Amino acid sequence: MAGNGEMVQHLLQGVAKGKIRSLARAITVLESGDPGGLMGKALFAGESLPREALGARVVGITGPPGVGKSSLVDCVIAAFREMGHKVAVIAIDPSSPFSGGAILGDRIRMQRHSTDRGVFIRSMGTRGHLGGLAAAVPAAVELAAMAGFPWIIVETVGIGQSEVEIMGLADTTVVVEAPGLGDDIQAIKAGVMEIGDVFAVNKADRPGADRTVLEIEANLDLAMGMYRPKVLRCVARSNDGIAELVQAITDHMDYLASGPVGSQRRARRYRNWLSAMLYQRLQQGVDLFLEHQPELNELYQASARGEKSPGAACDAIVEAIFGPGV
Repeated sequence: MAGNGEMVQHLLQGVAKGKIRSLARAITVLESGDPGGLMGKALFAGESLPREALGARVVGITGPPGVGKSSLVDCVIAAFREMGHKVAVIAIDPSSPFSGGAILGDRIRMQRHSTDRGVFIRSMGTRGHLGGLAAAVPAAVELAAMAGFPWIIVETVGIGQSEVEIMGLADTTVVVEAPGLGDDIQAIKAGVMEIGDVFAVNKADRPGADRTVLEIEANLDLAMGMYRPKVLRCVARSNDGIAELVQAITDHMDYLASGPVGSQRRARRYRNWLSAMLYQRLQQGVDLFLEHQPELNELYQASARGEKSPGAACDAIVEAIFGPGV
């Protein structure tokens, strides 16, 4: 454990010096579950988090598959680089974090920035389980801030509940839509409207773009909120509307900085993050405990054989770990 602690400290020292290799390796530690919570303990030992202390801004970009999110991210990266800003991208990938699966293949269009030392792009794989990333992704964002990236983009591949939760760590969330997706607009009505600070209708040169914009605007008319999100038309492949999108993002950031909403979001974000970290650590602790309690492991087997209900097995395990009454 001491050796692991020294390794983590060495990685964080490299990250603080802006070493990209150290940043990539540190994120790998997080992605593997941060055994023992060593990275988390070292990263958050100070009174303030790197992101807050360094003023890094986090942009979430989400939306259903097929709307051209990666193409849009590519354009936003280029716009920030033209302004002289360094950019880090954390891309949430439901497949392997190491192999070139379908999703990573879609992101190949971002690779024109791969030789730019002012751009860091990293996919974090879920391995089919998004829950563990609820703690890992915010920590990866903090690492990117520590490495000196003032703009950090978090992109998800879909717009389900888990992705919505991950988007909760962003200062400004861009929901991307495109014309011709039919029922996908219903997903916005079903609960995504409240997370969008900016709505970008990509592929706006296609038929149906005006209708898509009107549907989003109509849903916003029904929403209650002090800030009216902007709805923009974009065409990523020709760079149309990208300047307006970047301006809308910075306008919303300025709005957050000028009133209480920003601090309220920050408090909610840290509460959710603490809960995710606590859940992860408790899960690791329970797994370790069960490794040394074969009689409790037998409860798993009994449940699998149908000899004991999952509820009864769960009650027995919880009582053994935490005592009666929990």
